[in-house]
Amino acid sequence: MTIGLVVSDVDGTLVDKTKQLTPGVIAAVGRVRAAGLGFTIISARPRSGMMPLAQTLAIDSPMGAFNGGIVFTRDGAVLCHHLIDRAVVEGVFALTAGAAIDTWVFADDRWYASSGHGGHVASERIASDQAPIVRDDFTDLYDRADKITFVSDDPALLAGLAEQAKAFADRATIAQSQSYYLDVTALAGNKGDGVAALADAIGVPLAETAALGDQFNDVPMFARAGVSYAMGQGPEAVRATATHVVAGNDRDGVAEAISAILDGR
Repeated sequence: MTIGLVVSDVDGTLVDKTKQLTPGVIAAVGRVRAAGLGFTIISARPRSGMMPLAQTLAIDSPMGAFNGGIVFTRDGAVLCHHLIDRAVVEGVFALTAGAAIDTWVFADDRWYASSGHGGHVASERIASDQAPIVRDDFTDLYDRADKITFVSDDPALLAGLAEQAKAFADRATIAQSQSYYLDVTALAGNKGDGVAALADAIGVPLAETAALGDQFNDVPMFARAGVSYAMGQGPEAVRATATHVVAGNDRDGVAEAISAILDGR
């Protein structure tokens, strides 16, 4: 198979557990570029959290924030932008009212949170490259929300909310980007449509696109790309949907995938 474009997820894939790019991954991305292939990233992160990586890796191709809800370039151009339907925003807030969860809303490239504390706040500070704006009321953001994330370390609670949120599946994308995050994005904000939009913008057929990821929100991307590589630490059910499985993100799985892609050429 001829591969002309590599599209990588970020957290759990491109970066290690400390959310850093390793020298091995940086070098591997350099080999992709030297071989004449395109390379870009797609993530549940906002643009603010993707820009430092784009700067380090010199990514000039379009990238996908909020799982493809926003397609943008490093120079600040926005090629497309999909917001969550207001009725969905109202519905999921009503659904989760009174639940023992933290709520994060991303709008206008800012991170708004119901609490500035919690086990995942420090990690999100790195992922978003900003501090949260803590508030109790998100009503004024309902018309411009890019992503809503419900945060809980209670798997049963989050699974129950995810099941109930399926009522909005025809109007929004509901997916877990991590086991403790339940994300709501625009209907087009899913990595299946996202990888298709990126491939189209870059000018490479999906059949010649390789997708790299580790979580359930990467599965739609695996289904659309010509070939897919799952990180070894990802859930078994996710690994089963990929064409190939490589080492985990803490063992430079992306570098292993890129080596396989280049060797295949």
